[in-house]
Amino acid sequence: MPLIPEEPQIHESAQGPRATQASGRTAPTPRPVPGPRPAAPPRPGRPGPARPMPPAQRTPHDAAAKPGPSAPAAPGPSAAAPAPSGAAVGGATATVAPVPQIQLIPASAEGALDAAEEAVDLLLDTGRAPGDVLVITTGDPHPWATHELSFGETAYWAQHDAGDDVFYADAAALTRASARPVVVVAVNGGDEATAVAALPTALTRASTLLIVCGDPQRINSMLGAGV
Repeated sequence: MPLIPEEPQIHESAQGPRATQASGRTAPTPRPVPGPRPAAPPRPGRPGPARPMPPAQRTPHDAAAKPGPSAPAAPGPSAAAPAPSGAAVGGATATVAPVPQIQLIPASAEGALDAAEEAVDLLLDTGRAPGDVLVITTGDPHPWATHELSFGETAYWAQHDAGDDVFYADAAALTRASARPVVVVAVNGGDEATAVAALPTALTRASTLLIVCGDPQRINSMLGAGV
């Protein structure tokens, strides 16, 4: 009868995988394989995915409670500024007409025009602009006016409207002349009615100074008051 070969016997000392680790030593933790990260589990007590918190909205109460820049306080009735000249007061417009200064230069009828010329020269020498001066004659016109009128009234009054030089006019045309800071009147003759009417009108044309050259007594009677 043939012999059956014996099966190999496995001894405990044979090398191979150990079924159990040695006592007192823990097995190493296997490293995770890289891959998609799993979603975090929901928090206990709130089933389902967590909801994002809505942004806080400001209520009208919060907006009103937030302090803002303080506006300047409106002035009370006691801080009101005084009304300027010519402003409306009590529903009506108050206008205050300027009162010019009046200066008298004694002169005869024959020398009134020369006195007026000297007054104009003094005004210009002290810094007064030529366009600020208007000269009126009650008798014979000034030689400059006679010369300029020879070119026609249109060219003559155009120089008046330009206002850049001393202007000479007859008392009869004074109503056509506009106001200027200084008006010089030469009472060098002429009829009484024209001279009497010239002075009050010249007073309304002068905004700063009225200079009258002539007989003081006659001038005082024309103005109706002492000068």
